[in-house]
Amino acid sequence: MFINITDSKEAANKGSSAGLVNYLEKENRIHQKQEPEYWFNGQQIRIEPYQVMHSVDGNVAKLGKDDAKFFLVNISPSQKEIRFLKEQYGEQGAKEQMKGFAVRVMDAYAKNFNRDGVHSNEDLLWFAKLENYRYYSQNDPEVKQGLKERGDRKEGEQMHVQVIVSRKDIINKIKLSPMNTSRGRNAAHSKKMGQFDRVAFKQSGESLFDSMFGFDRQLKDTMAYANVQKNGELSQREQLGMLAEGASQNYESRSVANELAQRVANGMFTTTGDMFSAVGKTAASFLEVMLEPMYTGGVNSVSESEIEEKKKRKKKSKSRQISR
Repeated sequence: MFINITDSKEAANKGSSAGLVNYLEKENRIHQKQEPEYWFNGQQIRIEPYQVMHSVDGNVAKLGKDDAKFFLVNISPSQKEIRFLKEQYGEQGAKEQMKGFAVRVMDAYAKNFNRDGVHSNEDLLWFAKLENYRYYSQNDPEVKQGLKERGDRKEGEQMHVQVIVSRKDIINKIKLSPMNTSRGRNAAHSKKMGQFDRVAFKQSGESLFDSMFGFDRQLKDTMAYANVQKNGELSQREQLGMLAEGASQNYESRSVANELAQRVANGMFTTTGDMFSAVGKTAASFLEVMLEPMYTGGVNSVSESEIEEKKKRKKKSKSRQISR
């Protein structure tokens, strides 16, 4: 599950939303013979594009010319997740489930601000559009190499949801910027400014998808695993290696491993031993799986103390030969 908040440069969000709304209507223009995909939010499922523009552009009280007026949230399930939804709910059912999922994601977006008066999607002004396809752009390697043309449809499952969310809350009073990560001078100041944890928000989408649809996510398919493999320290990759071994046992162990992987990605454990300690009694069986190779073995296994004793005997034997 990939969730991203597009920056101001790409979203051109300091003026009217008309350009972005028009761009997100592209599939309706291309496939005019099909039933159009309407805009939706947590209260309505058939919203016209002019209503989106009018609402977003009118919700800008006390925002300056150079202030962001809205943000674009991209909710993109993996091809594996899309196939899972279609297997469970069918083609049309999967679309409806994705729309419902988008509502829950916007609940998480609201809660992430930790602001009084902003608790769910109903406290936000937002509009979403489900898109069925993606298209090659001039920046794609395939286009640069001449293998594809700009505008060609990309292969595979590409269903995703794009969300335009106003900078101001639903009553046009509170400023809400997901780009604000400043902690402020103190806790009270941070709460007033509305600090937003983008990593936690992106991670919440993965957890929401799994809990809503009963998706059995493999450890190597998690955002935390990908982040550590790309940017993590050697100690973090070692910790993930141990988790991967335990996660291969059963669903319960995978669940524990996925949870711990998020903590590993956040740098909460200095060593593998610290990670083991965090597992706790509630996951004792998983801990045994991870520790087993370190403490048990077959008939030919040799303990660390025996190995050290053999080394000492060899050293003594060599010193005696030298003295002779």
